[in-house]
Amino acid sequence: MDKKWWKEGVVYQIYPRSFNDSNGDGIGDLQGIIEKVDYLDKLGIDVVWLSPVYDSPNDDNGYDISHYQKIMDEFGTMEDWEELLEALHTKGIKLIMDLVVNHTSDEHNWFVKSRKSKDNPYRDYYIWRKGRTDTPPNNWRSNFGGSAWQYDKVTGEYYLHLFSKKQPDLNWENRNLREDIYKMMTWWLDKGIDGFRMDVINFISKAPGLPDGDSEVGPGAMGSEHYVDGPKVHQYLKEMNKEVLSKYDIMTVGEMPFVTADEGAKYVAPDRNELNMVFQFEHVLFDEGSKGRLGKPRDWKLTDLKKILHKWQVKLQEENGWNSLYLNNHDQPRMVSRFGDDKEYRVESAKMLATLLHTLQGTPYIYQGEEIGMTNFPFESIDDIRDIDTLNKLQEEQKKGNIDDLNEMMDVVRYWSRDNARTPIQWDNSQHAGFTTGTPWIKVNPNFKEVNVKKALNNSESIFYYYQDLISLRKEEPIIVYGDYQLLLEDDENIYAYLRELEGEKLLVILNFFAEKPEFKLPDDISFQEQELLISNYDVSKEEGIDKINLQPYEARVYKLK
Repeated sequence: MDKKWWKEGVVYQIYPRSFNDSNGDGIGDLQGIIEKVDYLDKLGIDVVWLSPVYDSPNDDNGYDISHYQKIMDEFGTMEDWEELLEALHTKGIKLIMDLVVNHTSDEHNWFVKSRKSKDNPYRDYYIWRKGRTDTPPNNWRSNFGGSAWQYDKVTGEYYLHLFSKKQPDLNWENRNLREDIYKMMTWWLDKGIDGFRMDVINFISKAPGLPDGDSEVGPGAMGSEHYVDGPKVHQYLKEMNKEVLSKYDIMTVGEMPFVTADEGAKYVAPDRNELNMVFQFEHVLFDEGSKGRLGKPRDWKLTDLKKILHKWQVKLQEENGWNSLYLNNHDQPRMVSRFGDDKEYRVESAKMLATLLHTLQGTPYIYQGEEIGMTNFPFESIDDIRDIDTLNKLQEEQKKGNIDDLNEMMDVVRYWSRDNARTPIQWDNSQHAGFTTGTPWIKVNPNFKEVNVKKALNNSESIFYYYQDLISLRKEEPIIVYGDYQLLLEDDENIYAYLRELEGEKLLVILNFFAEKPEFKLPDDISFQEQELLISNYDVSKEEGIDKINLQPYEARVYKLK
């Protein structure tokens, strides 16, 4: 076993704007997080991943950074951030920061200088090109809708932006740029942080010549085959590792849209010296229909999800790589609404999904509010939406004549919008769910009187305490962290079951994914002398045999076999 703290830990993602507001302006802030450090400690997590708190005009909620070494005024000051770091470290909780270096804000000083003239020293920090007559340099599309190119009148050229037009892409071909990024990373690490989550890091290398995209080839927006896992991305990450990452005992996780398991294994193979783990997207894209997130989700079967998770488990295990385990984050709908039942079986299905995430091989990530079973928001009008991705894509479809009234799309928005994850944490049943004394920047889910932290903490059977138990088990049972993975009942459409094995011990995980009551049958080739029930989301007799089990809706059981 290659033991590492980041393999054994559990990560909690904080989206600061929606976590806790300390000053009543309706926006979560750093002092608000400090107020809740005891809560995080009680849950038992080991690492906080803090979504961007850097200076930003907030076109994409902080992922458009105008200064990498300043804190956004809305969130507080650098002194507040230092106080947070100390408060977390005092509790033994590590802190990883978001690293957003595929692009900056167009208000970053580098870009302000870059757009001044074609011979400015910062010109090549970004990707500028002449147009083709009156059209952009190529047919690439932004991942937020529209062209990936923005014309700039000052120099009469276009700049590339794979996301918002206020998020120009950095030119990683430029050695000076890379050195400035490495200096900035070193500055943060020297302040005492414990690692980085790297935003769309597999987009940083673009194909030479920036050729037109082929709509039949790319996995995402038009042209994506020319920048997803681009030609020099591994070279750049090896260089980053050598210049910065290898000099610290930290964790690194790369967000990598559209990465395949084979390619993903390259990023995390220990002997390649790149990253520790990746966020892959297959399991959060598999239910998209033909219109992607502009249309209804497709019907899915459990075997569809199992095949993806199994593939990643096996491939990274073969390469001694490491998985990131998540079902929701700031960019995804709430997992209990998407993969569970957020009404009749909200508690049971939330616990079942948590069991999955905390017993596969990899590092579990909890997204804020997940630990109390927060759900998607019942958006009634497009006026409720704040997410630039949702708004841009809908408005583009409206311009094309595909949508008459944006409110016709509310069923789609209620399922897919990133704002589902961004509604404020529901701390109690007081006004605005205890998130703020002011007016929240985005509406609070109206179910806050039923679903809130205070209520969860006062109920020993709540989802919160189930998460606490899962986290404790991970610390007590090395097999949960380091055991090999083996899929059982591969073709079963109701039950996801698997074994973890380590040094003669077996961990048996049984998950019923739906409201039906299927029968679990233990495969004949699994032998054991003793069984111990480690955790379950229903009351179960410890003496009950496991050869055959009539499962309850969304039931989860984990046994240790000897």
